[in-house]
Amino acid sequence: MAKAKDLRDLSTEELKEKEGAFNQELFNLKIQKATGQLGNTAMIEKTKKDLARVKTVLRERALSSGTDG
Repeated sequence: MAKAKDLRDLSTEELKEKEGAFNQELFNLKIQKATGQLGNTAMIEKTKKDLARVKTVLRERALSSGTDG
C-alpha cells in the first residue's frame, strides 16, 4: 500500500507515473473480475484507494503552486 507520507517524497513526474500504473492496474483488475478470473476482489478497492492517495498528493501540489491542474 502506498502511504501518503511516502508519496509526498516522490517527484511530481514519479507521481504521474504511479497514477498511470494504478489506472492500468485498476483496469486490468476490473477485466479480470468481469471474466471471473479475479480471486481477491479486495484488490480493486485497495487499488482505488492507492490511486486516490496519488491524486490527492498531486492536487495538493497543484494548489500549493498556485496552478489549478
